[in-house]
Amino acid sequence: MEILTSEFFQRALIGGLFIGITAPLIGQFLVLRRLSMIGDTLSHVAIAGVALGFLTGVYPLLMGLIFAIIASFAIEKLRKAYKTYAELSLAIIMSGGIALASLLFTLGQSFSMNVNSYLFGSIYTLNNTDLYIIGGVTAIVLLVIGLQVKELFLITFDEEAAAVSGLPVRFYNVMISVLTALVISVSIKIVGALLVSALLTIPAACSLVIARSFKQSIFTVVIIGEVAVIVGLIVAGVWNLAPGGTIVLLLIAILLLLLLFRRGVKSGR
Repeated sequence: MEILTSEFFQRALIGGLFIGITAPLIGQFLVLRRLSMIGDTLSHVAIAGVALGFLTGVYPLLMGLIFAIIASFAIEKLRKAYKTYAELSLAIIMSGGIALASLLFTLGQSFSMNVNSYLFGSIYTLNNTDLYIIGGVTAIVLLVIGLQVKELFLITFDEEAAAVSGLPVRFYNVMISVLTALVISVSIKIVGALLVSALLTIPAACSLVIARSFKQSIFTVVIIGEVAVIVGLIVAGVWNLAPGGTIVLLLIAILLLLLLFRRGVKSGR
């Protein structure tokens, strides 16, 4: 249990607490808008940015952030071009991100590219710079959602009605995509690019099981996300397990328990 008092673990816990708020919160809007796959798409693009950061000597997390934001704008452009087949935008950008990442990995074979920490997560290696960036993104997400929650609610459930009422729908769509890009970019070092979509979607899936209103769902996803991150980190730290994988498996376990509970309640009526 000495690990709990270690400085690196405390930094990991702070970073995890930040992401436990923002990722599920943004994920709730994505799932309700049927855009849950955007997490995988932007995370693969962010990894391409991380690889370029290693090649050019630029801070990898910052380069991944820039790539993800650019990709978020590209997704919105393609969604407008393929209105009937909007999911094509995600498939196209994801394919491009994977292709670019593989190309940059090939170019970087002669360099010391520690990309595994970004693929699978390396929360124990968070430094003060990482925490400042993660904390800044958390503050931005909470501020924007807090100020625009009514507008986001309307756009999430009825985009056409939002447009008729005079809301700038395109602006809000881009805003949500950019916020998602910010959250994913800072999350990949915590849970990894291959697992980040789980932190976006599984808490939202849990809230769909138990929440009875939009307001309830917002609080539910944050509580579930925080519980999974805190418990997952402690379990991983004590038993020397992979933190990202432990957090995701714990989220899946919570979802299964909630589904079984709901099934039991229904059968008992």
